[in-house]
Amino acid sequence: MTETFQENVETPYEEVQNQADRINFLLKQFTDLKETIDAYKQNRYYWELHFSALQISASAAQLKYSALEKTDNNARKTIFVATKLVDMLEQELKSLMVKRMEYSSEEWNMEQHQQEYEKIRQELPIRIKELERLETRHGLNRSTSDSRIEEILKIDTLLSDTMTNNNENNNNKIQKIKFAQRALEKLRNELTEKFLESVEINQNYPLLLLHLVDKSEINITIRIAGAVAFKNYVKRNWKVEEDSVDRIHAQDRDAIKKLIVNLMLHSPDSIQKQLSEAVSIIGKYDFPNKWPDLIDQMVQKFNTGDFHVINGVLHTAHSLFKRYRYEFKSQSLWTEIKFVLDQFAKPLTDLFVATMNLTEVHAHNVDALKVVYSSLVILSKVFYSLNFQDLPEFFEDQMAVWMKNFHTLLNTNVPSLQPADDEEPGVIEQLKSQVCDNVGLYAQKYDEEFQPYLPEFVTAIWNLLTSTGQQTKYDAVFSNALQFLATVADRTQYRHLFEDPTTLSSICEKVIIPNMEFRESDNELFEDNPEEYIRRDIEGSDVDTRRRAACDLVKVLSTSFEAKIMEIFGAYIQVMLQNYADKPAENWRSKDAAIYLVTSSASRAQTQKHGVTQSSELVPLPQFAMQQIEPELLKPNVNEFPVLKADAIKFIMTFRSILPREMVVGSLPQLIRHLSATNIVVHTYAACAIEKVLALKGPDNLPLVKGNDLSSLAADLLKGLFACLNMPGSEENEYVMKAIMRSFGTLQEIVVPFLADLLPKLTEKLALVSRNPSRPNFNHYLFEIFGLSIKIVCKTNPVAVSSFEEALFPIFQGILQQDILEFVPYVFQILALLLELRTTPDLPEPYLALFPCLLSSVLFERQTNIRSLNRLLRAFISHGAQHIVAQEKMSGLLGVFQKLIASRVNDQEGFLLLQSIIEHFAPNVLEPYMKQIFVLFFQRLSSSKTTKFVKGLIVFFAYYIIRYGSSNLITIVDQIQPQMFGMVVERVLLADLQKVSGDIERKVTAVAISNLLIDCPAMLENPYSTYYPRLLAALVEFFELPQNQSTIPEDDMIPETETVPGYQVGYNQLICAKNPAKDPLEAIGDVRLHLAQGLGRLSPGQLPNLLGQIPEPNANHLRTYLQTAGITVA
Repeated sequence: MTETFQENVETPYEEVQNQADRINFLLKQFTDLKETIDAYKQNRYYWELHFSALQISASAAQLKYSALEKTDNNARKTIFVATKLVDMLEQELKSLMVKRMEYSSEEWNMEQHQQEYEKIRQELPIRIKELERLETRHGLNRSTSDSRIEEILKIDTLLSDTMTNNNENNNNKIQKIKFAQRALEKLRNELTEKFLESVEINQNYPLLLLHLVDKSEINITIRIAGAVAFKNYVKRNWKVEEDSVDRIHAQDRDAIKKLIVNLMLHSPDSIQKQLSEAVSIIGKYDFPNKWPDLIDQMVQKFNTGDFHVINGVLHTAHSLFKRYRYEFKSQSLWTEIKFVLDQFAKPLTDLFVATMNLTEVHAHNVDALKVVYSSLVILSKVFYSLNFQDLPEFFEDQMAVWMKNFHTLLNTNVPSLQPADDEEPGVIEQLKSQVCDNVGLYAQKYDEEFQPYLPEFVTAIWNLLTSTGQQTKYDAVFSNALQFLATVADRTQYRHLFEDPTTLSSICEKVIIPNMEFRESDNELFEDNPEEYIRRDIEGSDVDTRRRAACDLVKVLSTSFEAKIMEIFGAYIQVMLQNYADKPAENWRSKDAAIYLVTSSASRAQTQKHGVTQSSELVPLPQFAMQQIEPELLKPNVNEFPVLKADAIKFIMTFRSILPREMVVGSLPQLIRHLSATNIVVHTYAACAIEKVLALKGPDNLPLVKGNDLSSLAADLLKGLFACLNMPGSEENEYVMKAIMRSFGTLQEIVVPFLADLLPKLTEKLALVSRNPSRPNFNHYLFEIFGLSIKIVCKTNPVAVSSFEEALFPIFQGILQQDILEFVPYVFQILALLLELRTTPDLPEPYLALFPCLLSSVLFERQTNIRSLNRLLRAFISHGAQHIVAQEKMSGLLGVFQKLIASRVNDQEGFLLLQSIIEHFAPNVLEPYMKQIFVLFFQRLSSSKTTKFVKGLIVFFAYYIIRYGSSNLITIVDQIQPQMFGMVVERVLLADLQKVSGDIERKVTAVAISNLLIDCPAMLENPYSTYYPRLLAALVEFFELPQNQSTIPEDDMIPETETVPGYQVGYNQLICAKNPAKDPLEAIGDVRLHLAQGLGRLSPGQLPNLLGQIPEPNANHLRTYLQTAGITVA
């Protein structure tokens, strides 16, 4: 036993060696196993993403397939919609739970997953074929869903390539997978939104959303999503647009208004905010006429004592009533405000008093105080809205109650509610700021009634100003307090409060000068958020800043006490400039304050276009510019003291209309040099100043700086501006792009040699910004530059149009295919310009391929597309009418016209389109359609007559007469109904001829009516001969009297713009892409002479008879025409 034992016992060294080997072996096994698991997990992850992609593909196909089936079958039961909506949300949660379990499981069934993947992959083409079959049957457009399916397939292809490419770097694979995840999530959200939008027209849909929001057992995230969906649903659909159907059932509207207030008030804050916005939207259209019990519902909640509920009511009231601050006075507005005051003013006042009492009751309860003071803030906001239009009798009677408490609040100090953050104002700061607004409103508009309370408020606000720190959180209250003082000082009866020299000196020393200084927070904004700094400083959005408020007070005081104020400020300016001269590096802020004080104080009158046009006598501006501004700009280092550089450039920009021309134009080289500054504010100001200097015009209304003046600087100017677009933070700098546009416009032909290098940079920039259009002004100027470049080049070289087409078409094609909403109207305008400038009648293939797509009804559903798209269609017609006929698209083109003419908003575009059609198409092409066109006109005239439509109709008749002849017009009208042309003359021509506007439109109308009188035998015979003298007299008045500006009564007026449900980007016309309107009657000069010559051809004896049948003043004018034409009346 001993031997055996000893044989089996290892030495200590051998034991250690064996253990090390075992550990190494286990480590190798572990490493191999980990690599296998990682490979397995990665492989499983790829399959899961593939599976998700194909699920989305199938969902997209199924979604559209379901929608088309619904079009075919035309119904789903409400209960099905409800079940589907709730099931979908519950299934989403279950699916996420299951997936989470599957990911954490070690027993992932790869084979089953692959089978599901292949099954969906096989199903997808079947679904797409079903879609194509249904779309063909119903004639539906499939561009939107197709683009979504194509996106999904691209993602699927990307993932397939990633999984099969074994040579690709793992980091690249991970980046591609993350990109695919984001894209899939975006598509999943879009498909869900589309599904919800597709079912939202069903009755009870909004009630189901509210039911979902109200269910406390459902996850709060889902409830918030439901509240947001409901708010957006109301925003899209509550207002019933012109020419559209009501998408909300009447019963649902009533039910919503009964439920929403109570639901809102007992919901959590996150949901309450969304529902409060929905109430405000509904109230905007329905209150008070269609929702008279809303105020009662809200007032009843004041008695609950629950400040969660009370504040919900107050926030809703604020949102509902704040439009009273900016709406124009009208009887309907007075009626509504009176209705509100009768029911709401007393409960609001009682609640205000009770809440003030609670500040004392809960003086030591910080949480309660925060709620109570928050309520006082919103109470004060509602007070401001209700008092803005006029002083209500109730509030005049209760003025002592409100003013006493407002005075108390101004003197309130609650240390426990002071925010720790020096940036954001706390509730007390917000409250004092609003109180200053309220008493400022009374001082400005109701000074007689407010006079007894004014002295104590002046004292309170002065104490507030002198005791308030320099921290940013006090900016709003400080600004409003200064505005109050400015309001009081501006009143003649209160000037005695400020006229004492000691008082003025104290105001300047303690309030104005300290708040002109450039604070550290201003410097941080200058360096870290230059865009916001620029927006405040030169765009005028600094209304709530200390500097702006101090500047406004200076202007008011200097109006009444100019000599004294100028003396005080003049001394301060000299001291500040001397401080800078002694120690520039330490005291540069002193010079900044001095320049700002001069810039703000010297301004007496200012416009956006010209800058300051009148100045005070604070300092001689040219001398100040020569001594203090030019030296800053001449310093060789453009990056030294960037704040002062910006101040100096702004000075030139502000006083460009007052400073001598040679000084302003002479500053251009230095401004161009500062384009190279690395600081965003400096090179932005330089670009802005250059643009404004180039835009200046002299007394003769011609540019002060002409192309020849700028030619020697052109290379440096364009190089500097384009270099700015490559600087970090200025890649999409709108001021730089506007300066480029202005430079091109000034240089004109001089810029052509530079375009070979610059246009590729511009097209590259367009390709970049089209991926994410986020800067509307930048984008607009970019397209303006394209339009300007095209016109400059093609003016001397018309064949260059094809070069622009080759450069721009690929980018434009991508924009149209991706349906980039912001850019599509611009693309249409540039394409129209290119077409209009073509000198040959042929159309390249890309245009011919594009034309059928332009007739899609989907494009005309967006109001923003219509003007530019219609112009493009008219350009197509003028250059390719024969191609349109060859493509058999005439019916589609007239379908567009029919859609436009039916709209009260877009009918003028329909008339423009039809004018192009009758001008460029042969009569035999239009003959089958013409009678129906006239029927459409008369139907619209009888059902929806507007001034705009009648003017357009008269001009159309004129074009028709010139193209086809006046006899043809009478014939086609009388084919619809015998002797109907008499009604046209009586009710249209005689009634509204004088209202036609536009030089070319009036000329065409004058010639056409003249032709009707001189070339149409039917007008001299029964039954229309009785209209002849009246129409002749009306035509003479058309020549001699000013245009009639009267319109249809207000109730029948159309709105200026037409909005449609959903997001709409505003239409912006490209000024540089416009072409001057062409005169179709250029050969005819004096229209009066044209009439006289025609009348001279009438049968002998007719003319004296006609002169005897029209009023004598008209006859005298007519005799003058005839005499000028050399025609003698027998």
